[in-house]
Amino acid sequence: MTTIKDVAKQANVSVATVSRVLNQKGYVSKQAERSVKNAIKSLNYKPNAVARSLYHKTSGIIGLFVPDISNPFFPELARAVEDAATSEGFTVVLCNTDSKQEKEEKYIQVLQQKYADGLIIATGTDSIEHILSTNIPVVALDRYISDHIPTVVSSNKAGAIDATEHLIAQGCQFIAHLRGPKGVTSADDRYTGFKQAIEDHSIAHVVVEAGFEIGQSEVATRNLFEKYPSIDGIFAGSDVTAAGAMRAAYQCKRAVPKDVKIIGFDGISLGEMLTPSLSTIQQPIYEMGQQAAKLLMMMIEKKELPSYWHEFSTTLKIRETSTGSE
Repeated sequence: MTTIKDVAKQANVSVATVSRVLNQKGYVSKQAERSVKNAIKSLNYKPNAVARSLYHKTSGIIGLFVPDISNPFFPELARAVEDAATSEGFTVVLCNTDSKQEKEEKYIQVLQQKYADGLIIATGTDSIEHILSTNIPVVALDRYISDHIPTVVSSNKAGAIDATEHLIAQGCQFIAHLRGPKGVTSADDRYTGFKQAIEDHSIAHVVVEAGFEIGQSEVATRNLFEKYPSIDGIFAGSDVTAAGAMRAAYQCKRAVPKDVKIIGFDGISLGEMLTPSLSTIQQPIYEMGQQAAKLLMMMIEKKELPSYWHEFSTTLKIRETSTGSE
C-alpha cells in the first residue's frame, strides 16, 4: 500500500510538504505542489480518511436519524437527503433509533467521536437536551425540536383539516382518528387539525393513539369497530397506519369505501399499490429531505440561513378508499 512517505520520495520533497498539499494548509511552492500532485496521481495514493478527519476535525459525514426504517416514509425521506448530500461530497450515515432516547444519545456520541459534520433529526423522544448540547450543526426534519434548530416540516394541521373535511364531504357522520404518538409534533398537529374540522362541523368522532405502525393500527381499528360499529370514516395519522386500518376493515367484513371511508397522511408510494388505492394527504417528501440537507450544508459552511422555519404545503390526493360506494 502506498504511503505518504512514498509520495514524498517520488516528489523529492519532505513528508511535511506532502501533508501541507493534502490538507491545503501552509505555504508550498507551485513547483513542489505540482510534483506532489503528480506523485499522488502516479502512485495512485489514497489519503487515510481517519488521519485526515483527526487533522481537520471533520469527516464529510452527515448523520440522519429516523425512528423506524421499516416505515416506507423514512426511506423515501432518506433518499432525498442522500441525493442532496452526496452531490456535495458528503456521506450519509443512517441511524435507526426506534424512538428510544438511549439509542439517539449513543448515535450522537459515536458520530461526534467520528467528527461528523452535522445531524438531521427526523425522530423525537421525551428529551431534547442531548440534541441541544451537541457541538455540531443540527436540522430537524418532519418534526419540531427547538426554536434554536432549523426545522423542515409540512403543513400538518392544514393537511389534517383537508383530510377530515374530505371525509365529511363524502357523507361520513362518525369519524375515527388514528393518531400518531403523543409528543411527536407532526402527530400532535394532525390531531389538532382533525379536532378543529370536527368541531367546526359538529361531527361525532373518536380518537385513539395507534402510532405509526401497521400492526398497532390494525388492532386499534378492530377494537374501534367492535366498540363503535357505526364508524363510517377513518382519518389515519399516516399511510402505514391507514394500511393497518384497511386490513382491520377487511377482517371485520367492513367494505372500503362502501361501509367505511379511509384517508391517510404522507403520500408514500405504498398508497397507490394498495387495493383499493389509498386516499391521502401528500407531503412533498423529496423536497423536504433535500431542503433539510441543503440547510445543514449551509450551516456546515457557516453560511447565514434565510430562515429557521421551512413549512411545505400538503396536497389532498383523492383515490379509491374515500370515494364511491364500492
